[in-house]
Amino acid sequence: MDLHKAEGQEIVRRLAAICDVVVENFRPGRLEEWRLSYPQLSAVNPGLVMVRISGFGQTGPYSQRAGYGVIGEAVSGLRHVTGDPDRPPARAAVSLTDYITGLYGAFGAVMALLKRERTGCGQLIDAALYECAFSFMEPHIPAFDKLGFVANRAGSRLPDSTPNNLYETRDGRFVHITAMGDAVFRRLVSTMGQPGLADDPRFRDGIARSAHHEEIDEVILAWTRQHDLGEIESRLEKAQVPATRIYTMADIFGDAHYRARDMLVGVPDGDLGSITMAGVVPKLSATPGMVRHSGHEVGQDTRRVLGAWLELSDAELDRLAQGGVIYCGGPSPREVETLDERAGAA
Repeated sequence: MDLHKAEGQEIVRRLAAICDVVVENFRPGRLEEWRLSYPQLSAVNPGLVMVRISGFGQTGPYSQRAGYGVIGEAVSGLRHVTGDPDRPPARAAVSLTDYITGLYGAFGAVMALLKRERTGCGQLIDAALYECAFSFMEPHIPAFDKLGFVANRAGSRLPDSTPNNLYETRDGRFVHITAMGDAVFRRLVSTMGQPGLADDPRFRDGIARSAHHEEIDEVILAWTRQHDLGEIESRLEKAQVPATRIYTMADIFGDAHYRARDMLVGVPDGDLGSITMAGVVPKLSATPGMVRHSGHEVGQDTRRVLGAWLELSDAELDRLAQGGVIYCGGPSPREVETLDERAGAA
């Protein structure tokens, strides 16, 4: 729907009247301009739940600032603690904050729907990108409040969790070993052939190990550099010490566990015939869910949805499409007009 047009706005109102959840991510205030605010929509459908996703929330001095996920990540402090300490802040090569906010938005919608089961009333969920990213900074908040400690980048290790780091192997690859618990640490050093390290005062418990993390990391690195990655993984798996190589996408596609868990699923695609996508998570026992297709073209489902849900006739859908109120796939009327003009000029 073109929400700048009154008829487009009316279609949204009619859909919202029969829907459980509306999700939107326009800049705060835009829905109000279109007379599609939550109070206006819930007046027709009191059980409606609305999820509003924005960079900085619906209120506050930053609410009108433009913001993508990575901007919210920077404002949250999460970006500051990502990367190596001797380099500028890094980022994960995915839209991390967008995913985080989508999950919070979905969780908020489910909580609101559960509440609606008891009250019959819906509610509004305000999910801000920067706040969703900020929630991942949880351990660093009281540390600054009470100690004035500003968390910084720590590279591949996790501060105050030792050993929990990446180590180079003899064949020039890397293995991440996590053995911060006392029992696991004993199994690690026993596998390394140095069981006495578990009784060394520097490494006897988690607090001591974190205070001497550079020393224990050097000892473990000296051991991993004597063995190839595959051998280290095999030894540590037998000893029940959590450890793994850093998987690439090629590793994932060749991994039997991913296949066994249906995490790589082939689905139909309109352009490519089929494509592999990530499976559904989490896995529910009674309603596990499935991926039916890779995603349709923009407007591909407009006729089906509006015809089935609002009982609009083909003639009415044609009129709305011709007027640019709705888009049903293919070139828009404006694009057709431009193409016709170009054809005439030629």
